Amino acid sequence: WGIRIPVSEDGRGPALQAEPSFALGHVEVQDEGSQVAALLSGAKPDMHVLDLCAGGGGKTLALAAMMQNKGKLIAADSDGRRLMPIFDRLTRAGVTNVEVRNPKGKVLALEDLHNTQDVVFVDAPCSGSGTWRRNPDSKWRLRQPSLSQRLDEQDQVLVQAAEFVKSGGKLVYVTCSLLREENEDRVSRFLRQNGNFTALDSSELTAGPDLAHLQPFASRFGPGLRLTPLSAGTDGFYIAVMRRDA
Repeated sequence: WGIRIPVSEDGRGPALQAEPSFALGHVEVQDEGSQVAALLSGAKPDMHVLDLCAGGGGKTLALAAMMQNKGKLIAADSDGRRLMPIFDRLTRAGVTNVEVRNPKGKVLALEDLHNTQDVVFVDAPCSGSGTWRRNPDSKWRLRQPSLSQRLDEQDQVLVQAAEFVKSGGKLVYVTCSLLREENEDRVSRFLRQNGNFTALDSSELTAGPDLAHLQPFASRFGPGLRLTPLSAGTDGFYIAVMRRDA
């Protein structure tokens, strides 16, 4: 459940971190687009779920809530520093079904998860162009070499993630980017090279009474949904879900 709190006349938001409800783990600060991405994963109680690029754990918390603390949710990230905030957040929220896996050196040990996960959630490293409404100066720091590096990283993480999806399971690819190169183009490339995965079309992706209103956000450029500040009032997000057929 998302609650929007209007900013004051001076343009500042409230100090939510000072609110007792925040300290007690009743609420977390998260863009609505992130919440939508988690919902579209279809994570449910008693599933096995891997959040492969967990970072600070925002979407991990959303997935854990969907799973009602039942089943097993593994939060992992190749950069152990990015994972540090997740421990306090999980404790504050009362989450008990999450196992955090830090890299040892530069190695992220996940071999035991091959072909076992109902959902593998990939919040891929990206340009962050979907957050330009909040960080408008960052657009001037985006250079072609850094974008090319991001595209390579996205291809690599999709290949890595596919290894963990069980037959019939789902691979969820998410970016906070508006660029086709990072979104539909990456998914299309992955599907061409992995014939045992099929992208869910927008009608299947938004099936169910709580998701049907997302159908108008189907991408015009390929599989998945697009959310933008103009169309949805959220950060810019791209969400695609692919099912492993065999």
